[in-house]
Amino acid sequence: MSSDTTNSKGSNVGLIALVVGIVGIVIALFGFKQGWDDGDVRPIMSWLIGIGFWLSIAIGMLFLTQIWYVFHARWPTIIRRQCEHGMAAFPYLLVLFLPLLAIPFFHENPGLLWKWMDGHNALPGHGTVGEDPLYQWKSPFLNIPFFAVRAVGIFGVFILVSGLLRRWSFNTDTTGDVNNLHNARRLSSLGLFLTSIAMTLGAIDWFKSLEYHWFSTMYGVWFFAASMRAAISTLLILCVILAWKGYLKGILKQAHRYDLGCLMLTFTIFWTYISFSQYFLIYSANIPEETFWYNIREMNYDGTRNSWWWVSMGLIFGHFLTPFLLLLWYKTKVVVWRTVIVASWILAFHVLDLYWNIVPGKLVAPDHAPGYLVRQFSISPYDIAALIGIGGICIFAMCRSMKKAEPIPVRDPNILTSLNYSE
Repeated sequence: MSSDTTNSKGSNVGLIALVVGIVGIVIALFGFKQGWDDGDVRPIMSWLIGIGFWLSIAIGMLFLTQIWYVFHARWPTIIRRQCEHGMAAFPYLLVLFLPLLAIPFFHENPGLLWKWMDGHNALPGHGTVGEDPLYQWKSPFLNIPFFAVRAVGIFGVFILVSGLLRRWSFNTDTTGDVNNLHNARRLSSLGLFLTSIAMTLGAIDWFKSLEYHWFSTMYGVWFFAASMRAAISTLLILCVILAWKGYLKGILKQAHRYDLGCLMLTFTIFWTYISFSQYFLIYSANIPEETFWYNIREMNYDGTRNSWWWVSMGLIFGHFLTPFLLLLWYKTKVVVWRTVIVASWILAFHVLDLYWNIVPGKLVAPDHAPGYLVRQFSISPYDIAALIGIGGICIFAMCRSMKKAEPIPVRDPNILTSLNYSE
């Protein structure tokens, strides 16, 4: 297939994605405004779920690219280019994050989403945020100006590192300058640390601090594992589609898909290890400031099971056990449709994992009743609109990036090794 035909098809897909993305964003922002006006945080959480899902994929692709550079991996050279296109979404995601960042500055209740942002917010059994000793101790870190600076800095790291890697890779297509490869490897050696710090701060600020009483030293590693699973699954589906449509026809080999399947299995195990270890350590320590986070994901204040218990079971059997058992089988990793189904399954449960981490919360019981209420599991149309809308913009960014470079890094020193790669 000619480059002009490929670019034409990519332009059509990008335009469709842009239109769908705008429609989804308009619907999601309508819910966002409704929640803003009514003081209802749930529609605003829809936006955070959408941002979290697509940002995790882009972060995972950035990590994969840097890891491959640092370890001089040659086999994924043709796949790396698709990661580079995926990373084009970072600037758009920064813009899409701004509505969330506007809440503490422009809403009458700055703590509408992150309740620690308003010292007058009531806490179940703890008075108000401003009177809370735990918040007072954490306030040098959890304060609005520092939060905003960190948010800009986090996205700044993602945009800067990914932008330089993309620029050097694309420049190699035209100049063949091997120094671009050396520069990318040097940057990746430092960039892995910068990206890890930025990712950890983002996960703590945007997800973990929704219940700021909670302590966990493993939360950043959980988000890394989740992001890698999502990125690898997305990358496999994307490469299969591009091969089917001609973009990578005859280039993507079974060996590439097999290794991506192995990585899916690897990070399925790693995600499970981190998730279980976090649970096990908190369960063993039995400290109320830590255990409540899991308690509200299993039961109500009166000890009855709530809707999150079933979500928890879904994550155990759906997000771990099912893909783990399927990916142990060799044929799952080489038969195209089986691999795509497993990858899609992982992405679906990744969304559920984000729900499980973002939506539950302790709510003040009405009429001064003892205990607290738990925000229950629910799927709203605004959740779907945010996922589709933000996803449409990310796909548009990727398609736009595809027009700026060759389908594969044609003059990369390792391109022949990748093209001829076999098991």
